[in-house]
Amino acid sequence: MDLTYNEHNQLALQDIPLTELQETYGTPLFVYDENHIRNQCRRFHQSLKNSGVEYTVSYASKAFSSIQLFRIMNEENMGLDVVSDGELYTALKAGFPAEHIHFHGNNKTNEEIRYALEAGIGLFVVDSLSEVDRIDALANGPVDVLLRVNPGVEAHTHEFIQTGQEDSKFGLSLLHGLALKGIRKIEASRHLNLKGIHFHIGSQIFGTEGTTATIKKVIHWLNDHDIHIEKLNIGGGFSIQYTDEDVRYPIEDAIKEITDTLRSVCEEVDYPLPELMMEPGRAIVGEAGITLYTVGTIKDIPNTNTYVSIDGGMSDNIRTSLYDAKYTVKLANRRTEDQLIRTTIAGKLCESGDIIAKDISLPHVEAGDLLCVLATGAYHYSMASNYNQMRKPAVVFVKDGQHRLVIKRQSFEDLVANDVM
Repeated sequence: MDLTYNEHNQLALQDIPLTELQETYGTPLFVYDENHIRNQCRRFHQSLKNSGVEYTVSYASKAFSSIQLFRIMNEENMGLDVVSDGELYTALKAGFPAEHIHFHGNNKTNEEIRYALEAGIGLFVVDSLSEVDRIDALANGPVDVLLRVNPGVEAHTHEFIQTGQEDSKFGLSLLHGLALKGIRKIEASRHLNLKGIHFHIGSQIFGTEGTTATIKKVIHWLNDHDIHIEKLNIGGGFSIQYTDEDVRYPIEDAIKEITDTLRSVCEEVDYPLPELMMEPGRAIVGEAGITLYTVGTIKDIPNTNTYVSIDGGMSDNIRTSLYDAKYTVKLANRRTEDQLIRTTIAGKLCESGDIIAKDISLPHVEAGDLLCVLATGAYHYSMASNYNQMRKPAVVFVKDGQHRLVIKRQSFEDLVANDVM
């Protein structure tokens, strides 16, 4: 992000002081660098074009969904991966072409399947044997599908965001024969056309080892069973840098390794080279987003810790509570050379686990200061809740030195809009 301290010692995004955004929209506030989002899309496109393989790159909308973001994805020639009727509705409301949408999910309801069929989406990613029967029964014509397989590969990441190991709710196992049963079931169906295979081994993956190993495993499996596909979807899960300790996914080098591996293993077993599909989400929007908070209560516990409480918390950032996630936090309204103090950033929710950043180093902070938490663009707003009847924050996009509101802050009326009086 184009985030630097200006001549007034205030943190600024594209020369806009973050204090200006605080004054205009209030806090907590999600702020996205639209230029960064577009650049990430273009990096994936260019790297895949350079590889020479046929490809589709789709945005994983679970990372962050909004009408304005989906319009940007369409302008950047991205496909879209949705996992619920709500995500599909938002995409269609944004005018996103249905034929460039594919529908994921381990438990699609009949209502969701009907909605997606009526909308004319491009693909379903089938996740279970029973889903084959249900889509086939609900369809009135041909339906293109991918089969999600469970490759038995464990990604080196937090156990809650691993998805490719044997003990997983996602996909059909290669090892136990369920994937092959799924293929044969699709082939025997009336309406389903098998277009390819999908796998996804986890999230916040910083290297290619697991992905390339899975590509080899899947292509050999397909070849051994004489199954020919047009598309191979390798999912996403590409890492970003939350702190200096994290390794950012090397998009250009990684895509070259992945496409070289795919080409090599296909040549090795004389298998037709499929179109490569991938679904980056976090890698598109994660580092493009920041969250702004205003400091409230400060508690300095002698010889223990300094607790700095903010006007948000786990209602807009649940990841620290879920995964013990680590973040980089900056003092935004002033730059100071004060001695760094061991500090914990606490939310205002009624939970002792409502922590945003634990035991970080910050200069002396005062009530009213503005804090900026970096890399909150993915799985933050999308996982936000109304716990304690907290109102979901506003979302702002910044592009070429201009800012615009893309999601309004919830009002009190919004909180009770569905209550029956």
